[in-house]
Amino acid sequence: MSPILAGVLQLIALIAALALAYRPLGDYMAAVYSSPKHLRIEKVIYRCIGANADAEMRWPAYLRGVLAFSLVGVVFLYLLQRLQGGMPLSLGFASISPDQAFNTAASFVANTNWQSYSGEQAMGHVVQTAGLAVQNFVSAATGMAVAVALVRGFARSRTGDLGNFWADLVRGTVRVLVPIAVVGAVVLVACGAVQNFAGIHEVGQFMGGHQQTNGGAIASQEAIKELGTNGGGYFNANSAHPFENPTAFTNLFEIFLILVIPFALTRTFGKLVGNVKQGYAILATMGVIWLGFVALMMWTEFAHGGPALQAAGAAMEGKETRFGVGSSAIFSVSTTLTSTGAVDSFHSSFTAFGGGIQLLGMMLGEIAPGGVGSGLYGMLVMAIIAVFIAGLMVGRTPEYLGKKIGTREIKLAACYILITPTLVLGFSAASMVLPDALGSMLNTKALGAGAHGFSEVLYAFTSGGNNNGSAFAGLNANTPWYNTTIGLAMLLGRFLPMVFVLALAGSLAEQQPVPETAGTLRTEKPLFAGLLVGTILIITGLTYFPALALGPLAEGLS
Repeated sequence: MSPILAGVLQLIALIAALALAYRPLGDYMAAVYSSPKHLRIEKVIYRCIGANADAEMRWPAYLRGVLAFSLVGVVFLYLLQRLQGGMPLSLGFASISPDQAFNTAASFVANTNWQSYSGEQAMGHVVQTAGLAVQNFVSAATGMAVAVALVRGFARSRTGDLGNFWADLVRGTVRVLVPIAVVGAVVLVACGAVQNFAGIHEVGQFMGGHQQTNGGAIASQEAIKELGTNGGGYFNANSAHPFENPTAFTNLFEIFLILVIPFALTRTFGKLVGNVKQGYAILATMGVIWLGFVALMMWTEFAHGGPALQAAGAAMEGKETRFGVGSSAIFSVSTTLTSTGAVDSFHSSFTAFGGGIQLLGMMLGEIAPGGVGSGLYGMLVMAIIAVFIAGLMVGRTPEYLGKKIGTREIKLAACYILITPTLVLGFSAASMVLPDALGSMLNTKALGAGAHGFSEVLYAFTSGGNNNGSAFAGLNANTPWYNTTIGLAMLLGRFLPMVFVLALAGSLAEQQPVPETAGTLRTEKPLFAGLLVGTILIITGLTYFPALALGPLAEGLS
């Protein structure tokens, strides 16, 4: 079987699996977030944290809950790393330095999971399980809660109430993430992934000599890191490591875990607003972009340019022979179009245009299908922008799902789409003029600090600002400058957009629904989905094209 055919067949199998899970999972999540009842274990959790799960919250109270919970998470995870050296099961690792502890705490709480360290050489079992793995669950549940709050803003009228953050957080964790992650971990263990609390031991190498390796609760963390679109791995090789991702089947299964909740949330959206066709329109938009990017990446990486690539059959540098180019391309696109950051190949080793596709996927805002929760609310904000543009074209007050998009709503949507480019381009520009930051570009001598070096820096801040977490190898990000600035980009890139999303949700929930007329834009039709795709690509192109031209495009054309 040719590598291209193998890649296409894997893509077809993945789409079929996602299609089978779409309706039942989407309906189940809609039931979870609309149920008036609480499970017994949820009531225990509410009593422990002192929360009244039945109290309705307006957007400022909902936002305070999000920020307070996340702040506690940052402080707890920071202290856990700083105290690691004196804790049991630390595997002999020292405490993490202040700047790296801040970076890691910000990263995992922001659902970014950027790692400026090698997991197998820095983090003990307690930090991995009680710190990082816990944040993999609750940071993902926080994003889902904010998305549901925005959906309630469309579904409710003249109340301003968005539900209860604590109930949404606990339900998302207990009823959605934990059960699926448990099943996913069992599947991974059955297929050969490691799950233990073993210490460090030496193993022999094929070519002679020995190396040290350690075990851990790897399969369980792998399951939630993919399911929650987190991305931080137990090992520096991430999902290319055989302990995390042992076979071609587990590789495809992990891609499925990355995509299943973000895609299924469009069904949840349609059910909660009372019109499943609206969910299908958002799904179609996400699907078209995702499939388009997969096709482009496969074409780029299978292109045989030069004798070395022809001999290998494709651009094989940095790719696992267990998975091949096709599967690596699907994984790469899925991880950069979501806020996952997990990798089964090294993105810096992709062709120049392949690296540009990865960058562009993150620059879209990771909305196709995006992170758990963040992809849905990001796409809905873009839908509001698209409706506004359509309204300007026909001279009609824009409306979406029966709510008028007025001055307040469009200002909040504009602030949402501007904050991340400001962080990404601002920090990238600063890093290109500071000598210490330029010194982290390990490819400086080989490439003359040229296009690829700039791409490394741009990728780092694009990944951090968009809460992705993957990286271009070749940039030493474990420095005070990058640990601090990328940490700030991750926190601001995660929580400032949430401020605007929740304020927008509150504004929509206060409105009286507008009756549909003959002039109402039919947002469930293919025409609107096409308009939405065009709006996303045009806004991203106008924002980032100059930076892309200096990086991957210049490298690819040179």
